[in-house]
Amino acid sequence: MQRLTASTPLPAHVIKPAYDRASLKPGIVHIGLGAFHRAHQAVYTDAALAEEFGNWGIVGVSLRSVDIVHDLRAQDGLYTVIARSAAGDSARVVGSVVQGLSGTEDQEEILSLMADPAIRIVTMTVTEKAYGYDPVSGGLDRNHQAVVADLANPTAPVGVIGYIVEGLARRHAAGLPPFTVLCCDNLPTNGRIVRRLTIEMAGSRDPALATWIAGEGAFPCSMVDRIVPAATEETRARAEKLLGAEDKLALDTEPFLQWVIEDRFVSGRPKWEAGGALFVGDVEPYEKMKLRLLNGSHSMMAYLGQLHGLTYIRDVIAVPEYRERVRRHMAAVLETLDPVPGIDLSAYQDELIERFSNPGIAHLTRQVAMDGSQKLPQRIMVPAVEELAQGKDASAFAYVSAVWMAYLMKISDINDPRAAELKAAAAKAMPNDPSAPFFAIPGLFPQALVENRAWRALVNAELEKL
Repeated sequence: MQRLTASTPLPAHVIKPAYDRASLKPGIVHIGLGAFHRAHQAVYTDAALAEEFGNWGIVGVSLRSVDIVHDLRAQDGLYTVIARSAAGDSARVVGSVVQGLSGTEDQEEILSLMADPAIRIVTMTVTEKAYGYDPVSGGLDRNHQAVVADLANPTAPVGVIGYIVEGLARRHAAGLPPFTVLCCDNLPTNGRIVRRLTIEMAGSRDPALATWIAGEGAFPCSMVDRIVPAATEETRARAEKLLGAEDKLALDTEPFLQWVIEDRFVSGRPKWEAGGALFVGDVEPYEKMKLRLLNGSHSMMAYLGQLHGLTYIRDVIAVPEYRERVRRHMAAVLETLDPVPGIDLSAYQDELIERFSNPGIAHLTRQVAMDGSQKLPQRIMVPAVEELAQGKDASAFAYVSAVWMAYLMKISDINDPRAAELKAAAAKAMPNDPSAPFFAIPGLFPQALVENRAWRALVNAELEKL
């Protein structure tokens, strides 16, 4: 069967790029060419280009993988996003990605592009663990492999912060303005975190560069939301049926998508609001809402699913007991949230339950359970600290912490950058205080939780039940 390319005739029911792709030139470099970006920011950019055309083509960068880059080139940058729900499937061929590059093969080309004044925005979705962020100090984790490498050899970076700093350094040396750095990962106040890491790394090589970035750069915060499971052979077969062509890069996703962005850019931006993006002065209320209500519930369901042999998130939410657990968790989270402009939080919770239940979304509990040491601090631990500071017992967050620990004790093969420490702690758990080895891991839990014996007793009580 013919492979999807720019010359492939597409059926009428498939949404196609509504602009002249042949005239589209790059204006954005995106680091982290994974499924989420292609189903989210690239879709918003596709809509923006259709509404108001400009040189906002995306050059997608995969720092490690070469396969996705080769597949993208073979398909002229095109791929299918299939929105699935109980009402049926709809297919969209996205055309906003104009080029793919790999850090493994194209390092110098990536850096030259980042130094090109035509590139005005650098976005990224590389997951929380890739930034080399130390949650204790708030700065760089000097033991993070990429941070160590990029501090030692800054002109040949391997990590995302190293690429940003070297790209900005080349622009500074050439007398060019900086690009806007837009983080799209699930880090609280993500723009401020990336700004601090960038300035710290830049300062280690040239204080003048750090001063320039601090004064001239822009690091807007953003909140992103769309459930995008890992693609499968079923995904690709579905795309082939919908397109009449082979698409190795096809994705399944839900109809829902959301992007809230702090409107602070140094040299323009696409008209992302054409795709529904919301530009605000303060992203933090939306960010906390999503991280704690959606992501926190997602993590809890993932660990419950792994403990009880449930493959997909939709399987977990279908169990009445676990659905009620999710509802109770959300009720506890509401006590930690500020008002969110334009959002009915009661309706938002109902919408989340509906999204989790979507029969067309095969979101693996194993996938969502990854990297708990990087995800749970902002989703579970920080709100627990806030609850305790208000004199409450934070029992809902103790329950999720216990479910995570039980998962670590039961599942032999976990995917987490701190896997060795976590599995060692799981092996040391004693009946009288099973959570103690986890609380002893440096920097894993906030000190306020480590020192709160009453809250730790709640964790142990839940562990005994599990």
